[in-house]
Amino acid sequence: MTGPSVRTVPVELARVVRGGFVESRHYGHVVVVAPDGTVREAWGDPDVLMLPRSSLMPFQALAALTAGAALSGTDLAVACGSHTGEPFHVEAVDAILRGCGLTRTALRNVPGMPEDTEARDALVRAGRGPERVVMNCSGKHAAMLAACVHQGWDTATYLDPDHPVQRQVYDTLSRLSGAKAGRVVVDGCGAPCPAVPLAGLARAGAALATAGPGTPERAVAEAMRAHPEYIGGTGHLNTRFAQLIPGSLAKGGAEGVFLAALDDGTTVAVKAVDGSPRATTAVAVAALRAAGQPLPPLPALEDVPVEGGGRRVGAVQIVIGTPEGGAATPAHV
Repeated sequence: MTGPSVRTVPVELARVVRGGFVESRHYGHVVVVAPDGTVREAWGDPDVLMLPRSSLMPFQALAALTAGAALSGTDLAVACGSHTGEPFHVEAVDAILRGCGLTRTALRNVPGMPEDTEARDALVRAGRGPERVVMNCSGKHAAMLAACVHQGWDTATYLDPDHPVQRQVYDTLSRLSGAKAGRVVVDGCGAPCPAVPLAGLARAGAALATAGPGTPERAVAEAMRAHPEYIGGTGHLNTRFAQLIPGSLAKGGAEGVFLAALDDGTTVAVKAVDGSPRATTAVAVAALRAAGQPLPPLPALEDVPVEGGGRRVGAVQIVIGTPEGGAATPAHV
């Protein structure tokens, strides 16, 4: 490994600078793995045990696919994504349910409102409130249900940690990460979420990105690449990452998690210990560059402004990958 010495405590990832004053700092762990899964660079502890949260979704979708769910194209993409509840997202979720003979009433994720402003406003104007189908995790829940129908598993209890579809998820994550999926908690949507080492999450991402033709892993990667608007939504950072870096896969998670794999399999995983996603995408770009990836300037991903009084008064400055790993050198201020 050519980067900074690995530390087992969080390191400073980024600084929030307002009017020349360092207002706050984001600490965490970052790892970049090569296409074969070996650690190329690391800041903090690459083996820190963490909860992948929604960065787990491509692997949950893969588990559903390998269990027999009839997923392809946009249906498979929406199962991999935290969608923003736009009409085309809802149609894709409904298509999965129709395909396995179920309705929205089978969904067990918590109800939510669309993250997309226009979709949210339309729902409110129609006199409707939070619904399961527009909640950002409904795609993966529909995929799990489709797998249950195919296998003849109980659909009412698919969120139980010991349900066969959840065991399929644990086995899939363990296989691709090279680490046995650890303690299982309940995610925000209600689905089980196993813990995994940060480097293991990155290795799983690399396995998707480098999967051979005809494999379920390749199908997941191709769906994410072809339909990034279903992984997030209009203007969403996950979607913009994939659009701006052709061939890449990107999936963030709650509490400061971000996973991205380039087309060659080089993969970065980020965990901010304060739980903030504010700098994680920009940190991931900086880490990939520090690992030798010749990425072009990406202001839409790297420029994180700090505003005051309705105007820009500062920026989030990335620390990792800078001289001596400490002197903040902002790319866009």
